[in-house]
Amino acid sequence: MDNKRVLLIGIQKSFMINAIMIGLLKEDFQVETVDPSEVAVKQMPDKPRIYVLYLGDFTEDHYGLLKYLSEAIDAERFMLYLIGNKEELDLAVSVIGKEKIQETYLRPLDVKLLVQELNTVFDYSAVDESLKKKVLIIDDDGAMLRMMKTWLSVKYHVYMASSGKIALSFLAQTPVDLILLDYEMPVMNGPEVLKEIRETQSIKDIPVIFLTAKDDKESVMKVISLKPAKYLLKSMPKEKLIGSIDDFFTVLENRKKSK
Repeated sequence: MDNKRVLLIGIQKSFMINAIMIGLLKEDFQVETVDPSEVAVKQMPDKPRIYVLYLGDFTEDHYGLLKYLSEAIDAERFMLYLIGNKEELDLAVSVIGKEKIQETYLRPLDVKLLVQELNTVFDYSAVDESLKKKVLIIDDDGAMLRMMKTWLSVKYHVYMASSGKIALSFLAQTPVDLILLDYEMPVMNGPEVLKEIRETQSIKDIPVIFLTAKDDKESVMKVISLKPAKYLLKSMPKEKLIGSIDDFFTVLENRKKSK
């Protein structure tokens, strides 16, 4: 990824835009600024891969930019961060889609939080792709797949499968370090997929974490014998969810080192 380059989108004469820019420059980021206009952003050559959008000075004239970003993010593969009050963020998320947004920040912004997040992105982007852990997410909910990919791709090499059948076919060809598995899916549910994995010699030892909305005791007990590594709820806050996956790999690495 580019050497700490960030595209800051907002009204150029805004006090907050200047404050954010100064905060990032102090931490050695290369900041390029552009007005919140679809045309202005679209015409920028050689854009950075990190977009920070400040919503504080938005008017109806700027709403076209939100739709453009929602469409462009798939083709251009940038990471999008939003800053605004609750109403501004709710509007932007409703247009762009929660699953496409890396993080949102309430204003007034603590620039240190943004700096910390962006430094993590650039630190992990410097890691050789071949050294990154490979994670397969299996879920029939497209929005959930996309959101998890958006969140996890900062640190991990992420693959997606929308059904158990697709996942098993993929796993036959591609080894991964961890599987995140939805519980409720049509045709072949999560427990059935895990059972198939455990009965297939070549993939039986891949760790599997259930990522589900089901938290009742009966559902949990039903899969205990299949030995999932963890059982995480989709309703968990982003930080706790990603932290649980990070912790899993940390424990795994520590076990390997102690052997």
